Amino acid sequence: MDIMSLIGLLGAAGLMFYGMVDGGSADNFISASSVAITVGGTFAALMITFPLKVFVSIPKLLAKVFLPRIYDFDPQKYVSYLYEIAYYAKKDGILSVEEKIPEYKDGFLRKAVQLAVDSEPPENIREIMETELGYMIERHKSVIKFFEKGAIFAPGFGMLGTLAGLINMLMQAQDPIGITRGMAGALVTTFYGLILANVIFLPMGNKLQKRSDGEVLCKQLVIEGIISVLNDETPLQIQGKLISYIPPHMRNLEKIRRRIGEEEA
Repeated sequence: MDIMSLIGLLGAAGLMFYGMVDGGSADNFISASSVAITVGGTFAALMITFPLKVFVSIPKLLAKVFLPRIYDFDPQKYVSYLYEIAYYAKKDGILSVEEKIPEYKDGFLRKAVQLAVDSEPPENIREIMETELGYMIERHKSVIKFFEKGAIFAPGFGMLGTLAGLINMLMQAQDPIGITRGMAGALVTTFYGLILANVIFLPMGNKLQKRSDGEVLCKQLVIEGIISVLNDETPLQIQGKLISYIPPHMRNLEKIRRRIGEEEA
């Protein structure tokens, strides 16, 4: 569980609830018509904008936000894998790495290693893997855009609900109490739209973008690492090259070499 995402979501909900009941009542913010216009309208617009497959993938997207261990793309781990591959390839030849392929959970890494074991030329491997990476990036962009569009639509439908409420209010201009109640009800839809945009769509979209950036980095490490192995670079040379891709605070050489252990020493 991504504790920061969970704390952020619960914290936002708690603070908003406190602001709603402080000096007032939560009942003032409950409006079925506002939910229908804001939430229903937002998702209706998203349905028009995106195909069914994007909506089917929503549970998986939420898992990426709140359950990062399922989608664990740690660049140090990938440098460790590639250091290991380079070590055994240098020691026993690239064919000796084939037995290790099932150990790797990432299909992208398994495919790259298998291509190397099958004696595919380095330039072909780069072209194949970069093409696959490019398509993956485009898929990620499409689902991240879902949340970006949601953040645009939600406030718009909130404002639309507010306008509908104001119209109804003005139609009852002879009733002062009706005017104040109508104004309050009209503003609730704007409130809902801002919550959807700033608590749900924007934060989750940004978190998915960070997850995507991490995955892309790891796959770039795979491409450069495998090509370097085939170019007969030493494990230390490959490690030095790949470690430059990783932010300084994440560079832990001991962790990177742990898979070799005593045999490497």
